[in-house]
Amino acid sequence: MQAAPTPSHRTASSLHRNAFMWTLALLVGVAAWDVLGQDLTLAHAFGDSTGFPWRDQWFFVHVLHEGARRLGWVLVLLLALSVWWPRGVLRRIDASERLQMALSALLALAVVSIAKNLSATSCPWDLSEFGGIARYASHWAWGVLDGGGGRCFPAGHASAGFAFVGGYFALRRKQPTAARWWLAGSLLAGLILGLAQQVRGAHFMSHTLWTGWLCWTTGWLCDLAMSSLRPRLGQFSHSLPAEESSHAAS
Repeated sequence: MQAAPTPSHRTASSLHRNAFMWTLALLVGVAAWDVLGQDLTLAHAFGDSTGFPWRDQWFFVHVLHEGARRLGWVLVLLLALSVWWPRGVLRRIDASERLQMALSALLALAVVSIAKNLSATSCPWDLSEFGGIARYASHWAWGVLDGGGGRCFPAGHASAGFAFVGGYFALRRKQPTAARWWLAGSLLAGLILGLAQQVRGAHFMSHTLWTGWLCWTTGWLCDLAMSSLRPRLGQFSHSLPAEESSHAAS
């Protein structure tokens, strides 16, 4: 007679099922934005035939663009180092989960970068209605050249914030409160960076939303993969700093 699933197995199954439902719901929401076709309408709130007035604004360029990009890579490096030398809440999860946090961020950045470099979609500031030379074409019009430079979909810069949502999946089993704060911070950072680029004319809102979905989905798929591999990573986890005891964490 087959043994009943343990509570931990039921919990893991519930977590994966909930993540799958959220992934589908987010996909529907992002697709709905595309169907509504509000990209150009929102872009016109920040630019006109002369271009985007805030394109070269110092704070948007040097802080929210260049500075945020560098900070994102610093955080990726810190996550990688934390696999061996964890600090704070990261000491309360095991090494395989810390590895998952670092890998999910790197994979999300890679997925967005690859998709962006394969895209023929140009940026809003390249369009003729905003002073450029390209014509508008949906990012779903695969193979259709718009006359611009392309490589603008999805939003690469927003991934400097969204890429870290994968940390939510690594934290949520043992540190659910920290996981929710991590997720909120990653989403907020991605939206702020995406909106900053929207104001400058570098991206449409759909570019930012699809980046968020791609990063979330990459984090979830990484969690599925690591969940199946974690039993084989036991020796690796035991060779690195262990999870804090409940006494030490209190």
